[in-house]
Amino acid sequence: MRTELTGCTDTQANQTKAHRFVQGLLKSAGLSMNGCAPFDMTLLGDGVPEAALSRGNLGLGEAYMAGLWDSQELDEFFSRLMRSGVTDTVNPFAIILHALSAKFTNRQTQDKAWEVGQRHYDLGNDFYASMLDGRMTYTCGYWKDASTLEEAQNAKLDLICRKLDLKPGMKVLDIGCGWGSFMSYAAEHYGVECVGVTISKEQSEWAKNRYSHLPIEFRLQDYRDLNEQFDHIVSVGMFEHVGRKNHRVYMETANRCLKDDGLFLLHTIGKNISKTAPDPWIDKYIFPNGDLPSIAQIATSIEGLFVAEDLHNFGADYDKTLMAWFDNFEQHWPLFSAELGERFYKMWKYYLLSCAGAFRARDIQLWQWVLSKKGVMGGYSRVS
Repeated sequence: MRTELTGCTDTQANQTKAHRFVQGLLKSAGLSMNGCAPFDMTLLGDGVPEAALSRGNLGLGEAYMAGLWDSQELDEFFSRLMRSGVTDTVNPFAIILHALSAKFTNRQTQDKAWEVGQRHYDLGNDFYASMLDGRMTYTCGYWKDASTLEEAQNAKLDLICRKLDLKPGMKVLDIGCGWGSFMSYAAEHYGVECVGVTISKEQSEWAKNRYSHLPIEFRLQDYRDLNEQFDHIVSVGMFEHVGRKNHRVYMETANRCLKDDGLFLLHTIGKNISKTAPDPWIDKYIFPNGDLPSIAQIATSIEGLFVAEDLHNFGADYDKTLMAWFDNFEQHWPLFSAELGERFYKMWKYYLLSCAGAFRARDIQLWQWVLSKKGVMGGYSRVS
């Protein structure tokens, strides 16, 4: 469902200097302020250009949540904005301070690591069940031969199993197991045993009840406390919460827990440039203390610990996944509107559609790394 906006003109009268500057930035991205295209920005209140220039995406997102602007196609608005590169020209002091904090402090200590579970993943299982597929898979689907969200998520889970060449009786560790989508699929279709760790109480309790019949174990535990060996390891959509200060510790943990002939599959969102800070709006409202890694940062973190056998990028598939989640969110929102309220609706819509736009613009990526401890003899065969 798209919000219908009215008004296709923007007069020069009473425009502030900030207004004119932002209008110029939007024009260079193929966008207009109060234009007629469905992806254009429509101003519904005052102060939006000033908020965007002074606080970047934090100011823009908070203005959106306050109902001060909108776009019929918010996803395409962000896709065009990010693809153009104009956002790189806006670097307010508030963002510089945020970048310095990310660079010099460890925002993902063992105490802080639990915050994202409490604030994001523990929103409520019913809410996530209404948005996700049947297995509650909250990561990118694999749409190569899929036409529905369910098919795409099952294809992604099967792709991981095949990349690891899972066999009955193997024991697999899932770091950041979520609601157990991978572990349940692998146990049901490949006959393996699994141990998963999560920092979300809601996820752990739901999964334990749902999959009590399968040989899988759920632990409410920080990954740094792991100290036992497994045939293979997976981590799907968790590395984004580790933080650059902890990349090496994370990889040392995985190395310690992996048998010498095992494989480690790392599935993570990633960024194109290392020297960038976490998005301040996403950090404040969606994923506190999150930090997307770059290829260079991952490569540095595995040096001397793992051989990179394979790197597979299907980031464009996250656009489709997020749009499918948004469609489900819109469809089921009446069930949660009274409890969560209009501000939450706008926040969640901004989150899902701005991220879809970012992946569409190829501003961020989705990688699957296959890592071995000593190198696969004869070479690793790519599975697709």
